[in-house]
Amino acid sequence: MSDFPSLRDRYLEIIDNIVDITLKGKIRSKVQVYKMLVDGIEPGTGEIFERCLQEKISQTQAQLETKIKASRILRALQTIEGEWERWQKENRTTAKIDSATEKIVNAEADDRFPILLKTIDPNQSEVLTLEQLQQLATALKQASKSLDEHNLGDLASGIRDGINSWQKLEGNLVSWIYEQGQSNLGFGGTIEQKGPWGFWEKKVSSPLLQQLFQTLASNQSLVEFAAGQKSLEPAAWVELAVVLQLLQRGLIQFFDQRIYNAKLGAKLSISTFLTFAVIWSQLGNGLNSPAYADGCMKITLQILRNFSSREYFPLYGGIFASFSGEYIKEAIDYLDEPLQQGEANLEKARILTLLGYSFKAQSRYEKAIDFHQKALEIARKAGDKTCEIANLNHLSRIYVAHKNYDEAINYSQRALILSRQSGDSLGQANALSNLGYSEVLRARQLENIESEVYETAINYLQQGLELSEKLSDRQSQALCYSSTGIAYVILEQYQAAIKSLNKGLEAAQFSGDLYLQGINFAYLAEAYYGISVLDKAICNGCLGMYLLEQIGASEWRQSAGLLTVLKGQQGEKFEMILQQVRKDIIAVIGVDGYDYLPELLEKYA
Repeated sequence: MSDFPSLRDRYLEIIDNIVDITLKGKIRSKVQVYKMLVDGIEPGTGEIFERCLQEKISQTQAQLETKIKASRILRALQTIEGEWERWQKENRTTAKIDSATEKIVNAEADDRFPILLKTIDPNQSEVLTLEQLQQLATALKQASKSLDEHNLGDLASGIRDGINSWQKLEGNLVSWIYEQGQSNLGFGGTIEQKGPWGFWEKKVSSPLLQQLFQTLASNQSLVEFAAGQKSLEPAAWVELAVVLQLLQRGLIQFFDQRIYNAKLGAKLSISTFLTFAVIWSQLGNGLNSPAYADGCMKITLQILRNFSSREYFPLYGGIFASFSGEYIKEAIDYLDEPLQQGEANLEKARILTLLGYSFKAQSRYEKAIDFHQKALEIARKAGDKTCEIANLNHLSRIYVAHKNYDEAINYSQRALILSRQSGDSLGQANALSNLGYSEVLRARQLENIESEVYETAINYLQQGLELSEKLSDRQSQALCYSSTGIAYVILEQYQAAIKSLNKGLEAAQFSGDLYLQGINFAYLAEAYYGISVLDKAICNGCLGMYLLEQIGASEWRQSAGLLTVLKGQQGEKFEMILQQVRKDIIAVIGVDGYDYLPELLEKYA
């Protein structure tokens, strides 16, 4: 505090001097004013200067009515104020980089990687630019030399290498799309898609990046890849973090702003967010270093937080929406862990909703109920009606799976009332579908054969379906068509069921929801069996069985049971039919998937 008066006097003098030369016509541009501020203001004393400036502005405003010259002085002061705001913004970044450097330098070597990741978190109000990342690297390099700490130098090298690798990839960010000619970009729901990984592998020189891209291109386990990294080089992992973040950011920006079809752009952005979230969760799940594993999970949470703020965040979808196999099961187990540390906020409610749906798809109903109940409570506190309604709808579906139809009807009715009150058409479409679906199943459980009961339930389903079609929401269409088709199967109206289920399958494939794809295949098998079209019953049964088993959904046993019955009925003819539909099966799940089918049937038996 001892030098406050002298600083105050000096800053008042600077302001008076700028005003004086402005009035004399010696200021040619605002840059001159800005340079005088840069030269005259000491870092960390901005509050003092701001008080001085406001004092002068207030004095001048009070004199406007009595002094003609005051208006000119005020304009000069306003110019200073504008350049002062610019000075503050640029110095905030400098202060932020200085602060981050200090935290990294003062931390233990093993803790530096997670702290660095927090510094480049894309959820901050001011995300570091490439230039600012370079500044951070320079600051860490200087600290490394003065303290003779190689670890800090490694972090600096990693940031610089990451920027260099990104600049090699930036020009080829989306060119692979046109070379492959794929509308789904390799982030979609089938196994045969190549994606960008092999293309990007050829553009970088980092061995770690090349190995990662190669692993992704060949659909190998990232957990095993991470577990095999015995010697963790800080520079290589920092480079990896920088490159993947910039790749993700660039893709999202492209899909959000430049895709000619907004709905397709949203689908691709959703798939991109989920892809990178799962990559990082898998790396964290496999790494043997606690510090690096923690860092990877921090990035996963950063991605999900960023994703949850987007208007296309899939409140009626799951983390597995674009994936299959062990990736999903392991990722879901690990993804919820960092969330337990977060505060109750809107982002957490939405992330818990997404994870709850995923647990439900894996038939882990108690875990799913727990997630949706927590999300429901948080959404209410945050005033997020859309998220609250979504969780009521999800709980309704879970209680259907539990065969607790009264509770399912209760939740769907609450969702319907709230969605109508708040004008949430998407929530209303899902609530109507859930209500009709629950009513059909309860009537069957009670052996109620009155046609009016079923007609009312089907009417709810049709209303939900019509509303979802108007909204053009493929995820909700998939759910509504699926629910309607299943209801028709239960009522033994097989032709109507096949029509609805095929439309549900198309919508589920577009949205990338593997669970709903599997469910539609499973009930298509039931419907075709009901009308004795055995080749289609076997084909759809195999696809339903495989896809549902791959994401850990217990419903795979339904299709396996039907196929076992068919095998017993048809004998050798079953294998002949299976060979006939081989091409159709491989088109969806690949040769490896087809070869796995006998093993699944043995597993069921």
